[in-house]
Amino acid sequence: MKTNAYAAQNATTPLAPFNFQRRDVGQHDVQIEILYCGVCHSDLHTARNEWQNTTYPCVPGHEIVGRVVKVGAHVKKFKEGDTAGVGCMVDSCRNCANCKEDSEQFCDNTTFTYNSPDKHVGGMTFGGYSDSIVVDEAFVLQVPQNLDLAATAPLLCAGITTYSPLRRHNVTEGQKVGVVGLGGLGHMGVKLAKALGAHVVVFTTSSNKVEDALRLGADEVVNSKNADEMKKHLNSFHFILDTVSAQHDINAYLLLLKLDGNLTQVGIPEEPLSLNVGSLIFGRRTLGGSLIGGIKETQEMLDFCGKHNITSDIELIPIHKINQAYDRLEKSDVKYRFVIDMASLQQA
Repeated sequence: MKTNAYAAQNATTPLAPFNFQRRDVGQHDVQIEILYCGVCHSDLHTARNEWQNTTYPCVPGHEIVGRVVKVGAHVKKFKEGDTAGVGCMVDSCRNCANCKEDSEQFCDNTTFTYNSPDKHVGGMTFGGYSDSIVVDEAFVLQVPQNLDLAATAPLLCAGITTYSPLRRHNVTEGQKVGVVGLGGLGHMGVKLAKALGAHVVVFTTSSNKVEDALRLGADEVVNSKNADEMKKHLNSFHFILDTVSAQHDINAYLLLLKLDGNLTQVGIPEEPLSLNVGSLIFGRRTLGGSLIGGIKETQEMLDFCGKHNITSDIELIPIHKINQAYDRLEKSDVKYRFVIDMASLQQA
């Protein structure tokens, strides 16, 4: 079926209108009319080939919320008219150890929502900057009815990226949790950690973010450039979520962990971070990383957000402003996620 979209044709030209053919709906497929698509920093990196792995043309977008308009004969979980979501993956091998443990994001043959080899029609997958998408029902998510749909879209990436490590490290009531950085990921980390019952401390270098951090649910805000403020928190955190993708001193945060505490990195700095292993050894601390979450865990996250009425703080934009949004995203000029109103694609 003909599908309208916005695409990058190469690394240096702006995204512009584009059309292509989606596959027909198979027996296990769900066709979704896309209502909203979040704008992830990964979209910018990929569109501009900053990771040196982009195949053009590229249609970004992996924070998709929409309405089911058609289902295959064997689809059991969805019907026409349902609200549905699609995140960073649309398929995997389903047979490897990681898939069988509901960690499809670590499958060697994961099919990502865009810029990934398409096993159905060949070529590459095209993402959510488009008017519709066809996905196997095993990779389609149910969206809680009580949530604002536009503000729900970023949960499909930013939400699960922060929820997964919080759950894996059993963050719960009464624990002290740090969130480093207050951007698209960090602001979700604050909301989710608070809803899990933690005492939440935000670390930032921006004094103008203090008020917002408290509004989002932080119990304390620390200026990470202030040595005295940092010193007050030595050896006291159960868990720290580091969302910063710029160069920074990770050892300063490792020293804030208590015995057996963990720091999980979800931001990806361009250059390697310098690690003093003594920060780990003296305190039996651990440093880890985390990548989104499997489909089962992503559904768990959405259900949790529905129960606690958690969504992302967003700025809704029409599709024709996507290039300006990328420029602003590069300057961290958004509170806290852009979301495209895909109805605007009809006028683009």
